[in-house]
Amino acid sequence: MAHTESPTIHSLRVRAVRVPTQHPHQTASGAVSESPLVLTDVNTDNGVVGHSVVFTYTPAALKPTAELIQNFETLVKGESLVPIELEQKLAKRFRLLGTQGLVGIALSAIDMALWDALARSHGTSLVRLLGGIEKPIPAYGAVGYDGVKGSAKVAEDWAKRGFSGVKAKIGYPTVQEDVAVVRAMRKAVGDSVAIMVDYNQSLTPSEAVQRLRMLDDEGLTWVEEPTLAHDYAGHALIARAAKTPIQCGENWWGILDMQHAIDAQASDFVMPDVMKIGGATGWLRAAALAQANNILLSNHLWPEISAQLLCVTPTAHWLEYVDWWNPIMSEPLQIKNGFSRVDGATGTGVAWDEKAVERLSV
Repeated sequence: MAHTESPTIHSLRVRAVRVPTQHPHQTASGAVSESPLVLTDVNTDNGVVGHSVVFTYTPAALKPTAELIQNFETLVKGESLVPIELEQKLAKRFRLLGTQGLVGIALSAIDMALWDALARSHGTSLVRLLGGIEKPIPAYGAVGYDGVKGSAKVAEDWAKRGFSGVKAKIGYPTVQEDVAVVRAMRKAVGDSVAIMVDYNQSLTPSEAVQRLRMLDDEGLTWVEEPTLAHDYAGHALIARAAKTPIQCGENWWGILDMQHAIDAQASDFVMPDVMKIGGATGWLRAAALAQANNILLSNHLWPEISAQLLCVTPTAHWLEYVDWWNPIMSEPLQIKNGFSRVDGATGTGVAWDEKAVERLSV
């Protein structure tokens, strides 16, 4: 059998951009009016370039994250393009410092770009490279902390675009306001559209139990992060008391966090964030963990790569879709009839509109 040498990593190109949000996303802690993003390109010796994007949430972390990723170039330069092996090598290298926070983000940026480059070097998509096939995944759109009228209007707009689910930020001063928002959205979208809500960690466990008593009859698909993300005992208490499924995962750093949450029975569903869970390599392990425990798995952000990873996730549930980063994407993810479509994608589906990147670079 012929043996083909893997391409070799030649260099990293790292750029910081600030992408304005077309419609600022309201949260309980303020409006998200722009996305501070770090774009990483892995250049290989055969001319193939792999791409990834990470989100630093605050501009204060933008340049430090970009510099950290660039500093990691010396650790991967000259290495073969073998993402899983490199992930293990880098994890050992940073065992004492830890692989969470900015270090974790930097490692995931490199991991996702490596997988993109590997798929592109084979002239295929990530899902095909991983031995899977393209599948339509039901998608939901995001509704901000927009009050009764605003939430209903945004939810209706998503439904008119064909989305089969909508998720709203709640956590208003009173549970009556939370309920009013949910009911206004239901009236706007009808019974066939799924409604999820996200508390963004804003309640104590006892407050969450009390509020969910009022929300349990509203037909919600899930209630997300009612209390602090790493309070697994608190989430378990809430999950036991509530009829509505609890959803967590976007703030889990790596699969050990996920394992601890599962052990505590802290969440009925899971929704890893590909950047925080450890890139595509971490996602594959998370998907196996979810399958072993028979737990439905959705994503947090990163719609392009997540739509493909969900195709190879045995317990795939929902795709969280946002269009915040579309202005810098040459081929944004397509949603048709409420489902993601990755047919014809190359690599992870992430590639740049270079003119837009140049305009928005910092």
